[in-house]
Amino acid sequence: MADRSRNNDLCDGFCLSPSVKVEELRERLTDVFGLSEIFKVLGDETRVKILYLLAHQELCVCDIGAVLEMSLPAVSHHLRLLRALRLVKYRRDGKMVYYSLDDDHIVHMIREAQAHFAEDR
Repeated sequence: MADRSRNNDLCDGFCLSPSVKVEELRERLTDVFGLSEIFKVLGDETRVKILYLLAHQELCVCDIGAVLEMSLPAVSHHLRLLRALRLVKYRRDGKMVYYSLDDDHIVHMIREAQAHFAEDR
């Protein structure tokens, strides 16, 4: 077992800070219900690439497949997951189906993540 006295990132003992209201914080956890599903979907680089492409313009499945060098069934699978979480929407134009971002929230998430990643440490 590791010697905890050498870990500067751990408390030396268990005691609650006087300002912490445990029950109030527990109640606030309901605010994040469902967010983990979005982060799970965004944990796949291919899906993030699809969202990034759609942040620039509306594309059909064929366009996305060509850009990402992926099969159409694979692209469709990713789009189905993104659609289930309301991250993308589609419109039909004859035989063509075009995808776009469902709203600007996902664009903001992508830009914030890019800004965070680009920060100097």
